Amino acid sequence: MPDTSTQTTALPLSEVLASFSYALDITEGQPAGHCIRSCWIGTHIGLAVGLDGQELADLYYTLLLKDLGCSSNASRIAELYLTDDRSFKHDFKTIGAGVSSAFQFVLDQTGRNSDMVKRLKAIGHIMKHGGQITNELIETRCTRGAAIARQMRFSEKVASGIHSLDEHWDGSGHPQGLQGQAIPLYSRIALLSQVIDVFNRSRGPDAAVNEVISRSDRWFDPGLVNAFLSLARSEDFWAGLASNDLEQRVLAMTPAQARIMIDEDWMDDIAAAFGQVIDAKSPYTSGHSERVGDYAEMIGRRLGVDKSRLRWLKRAACLHDVGKLGVSSSILDKPGSLEDEEWVQMRDHATQSHAILSRISAFGDLAAAAASHHERLDGTGYPHGLSGDQISLETRIITIADFYDALTADRPYRAAMSVDQSLSIISKEIGKAVDADCYVALVSALGERGENLPGADLIRFNRAV
Repeated sequence: MPDTSTQTTALPLSEVLASFSYALDITEGQPAGHCIRSCWIGTHIGLAVGLDGQELADLYYTLLLKDLGCSSNASRIAELYLTDDRSFKHDFKTIGAGVSSAFQFVLDQTGRNSDMVKRLKAIGHIMKHGGQITNELIETRCTRGAAIARQMRFSEKVASGIHSLDEHWDGSGHPQGLQGQAIPLYSRIALLSQVIDVFNRSRGPDAAVNEVISRSDRWFDPGLVNAFLSLARSEDFWAGLASNDLEQRVLAMTPAQARIMIDEDWMDDIAAAFGQVIDAKSPYTSGHSERVGDYAEMIGRRLGVDKSRLRWLKRAACLHDVGKLGVSSSILDKPGSLEDEEWVQMRDHATQSHAILSRISAFGDLAAAAASHHERLDGTGYPHGLSGDQISLETRIITIADFYDALTADRPYRAAMSVDQSLSIISKEIGKAVDADCYVALVSALGERGENLPGADLIRFNRAV
């Protein structure tokens, strides 16, 4: 991990959030770069309608963070529709605006891999309570997203833009049924931008234009539609959207008022906030990332990790599971054993974590430490089968912190274990999955917190291992 003991790390806010936006893309089942492309589209629309510098800055971050709350309804979607939440969300964005399209979508999506009795029961429930269900899912998503934006220190205008993303110009949207100018401008631009991207990616520019025209004055502000139609006549607009260096272009067009360097404290807040996004993916992981961060910090301190490195360690621990945003909730919440194909998807979250975190220029070592938390000292872990000295101290700390918290929390396949049971299980993995010094540091930290620890003989035994 980087040695930051003698310097303060400052990172461009836009770079950090652009990188994290890829995590939101995979949770929404969208092709990588969806939020980046929406930001390109929406910022150009904002310029076309004459927004000033601060307005463009707030719009810019609304677009990058529009899906902050997307993980909070994933588990509920999987439960209600008996399906993969990611494919559901992907396909939901491509349905037409009419009632018949929505009806067909429910029939196509619900319980496709379930037996007929379960499927019919689920469809019946959705048809009976459809409006209530839709509002519940969207309200959860929007309220949670706005709350996290505030935690990340964004303005109320950004938070409101995220909260009202699914409102429609004619009042038929959710969660409040706002109409016309009552809908925040940033929300109107963000909804229009995401629909343009979805239809352009799946069916091409002409389809995107036609879809926008068909929803004008219903879903979309007609003035914003006209602004987009003017942009759509520009070949440069579409060429830029399709360019391989789009992320660099989006970062380069960051409005002056949005070109902010974040300090260590702000980076801590952002890491903690994204930890909440990760944990919201499943009801069984509430608070998991924060607790793993806290345990890692306590263990690291007892092992003499430098204060500045300790801060980076805690961030890595908070973000270690960011790749799970790309795993279906039907797998994460499954009460029984996973099938082979499901295990492949579950194990892939480590690779996804590395891919997301390594997009941030200063996060190279942090990304590796976080993404390797399922490696084992005996070489039987994943994703790379590292062993022994190939596994860094930081990774060893995150591994045992994650292991302990997973055992002491409820899971879909078992109830939470006691401290006694958990430490006993972990002690049997010393030298195989976990590091002996990390184990001793964990026990010491828990003891100072007043936890009900196992007998002294167990602790003394493992100090000698």
